[in-house]
Amino acid sequence: MLQPADTRPMTRRETEVRRFVRARYGLRGTLALHRHALGLDLLRAPVNVMLSPLFLLVRLGAPILRRLRLLQAADWLAGRQIFLKSDVARQIRADLAYFIDDLADKDLAPKAPPESIARAVADYAETRNAVAEISTSLIVLVAGLVLFHRPTPGVISLAGPIAHLQAQAQAVRDFALGSWAGRMWYWAFPAELSTAKLVLTGIGLAMLASVMTTFAGLIADPVQLWTGIHRRRVMRLLRRLDRAENAPALEREHMLARLGDLSDLALSLWRSLKG
Repeated sequence: MLQPADTRPMTRRETEVRRFVRARYGLRGTLALHRHALGLDLLRAPVNVMLSPLFLLVRLGAPILRRLRLLQAADWLAGRQIFLKSDVARQIRADLAYFIDDLADKDLAPKAPPESIARAVADYAETRNAVAEISTSLIVLVAGLVLFHRPTPGVISLAGPIAHLQAQAQAVRDFALGSWAGRMWYWAFPAELSTAKLVLTGIGLAMLASVMTTFAGLIADPVQLWTGIHRRRVMRLLRRLDRAENAPALEREHMLARLGDLSDLALSLWRSLKG
């Protein structure tokens, strides 16, 4: 005997969330989304990458100020817009806001004030950007393992090996007795790496990584859809609005992204001290 369909509000909400994330983050949806990145987003991306540590400090500072009962200062700090608004983020925010309005028409949306919904939607877009940074860090890590057989969790630790490889290749090409003799010579006596070369390589890699971050969602979005991460993240946002949590939460994705930066810096310092 067939069981009647379960029409409880939460079950209906979950069904709507699944439908939304399939449309927005499936292969066709993410391709349409990333068309918005072909423009000024390519210039905003490196700036937003540089602003990421400041974003983390702001998100950590606001709760500390609240614990110190400096509520006005905490609210001011929490309301700061750190990242430059990208066209992709604007589209994500518009899509999610429209989805929540559609839930409201079906009596499935959280009973939250408009300002709380707007803040939660903005946080969601920022969290997705952090996931893009994590995806880029994983690509850089794999590149270091494949090319140099060493972990490179970020562009800082990858810059050294690439700069040294470039310096070695240039020295071999410029060797007075020819490239064959140059390979033999610089195999025994590696070329010296200048600080300027290292810095320029790091800047170039950072620019390349920011572009990769802009389009990382082309891979990350379908993967997160298939693993259910997108669905759980949207459900988490709705539950937060159900609980009327007005303070912007520091999502774990931001912590993971910054953990990658810190491990990259620590690994690079350790290798420098080791010589």
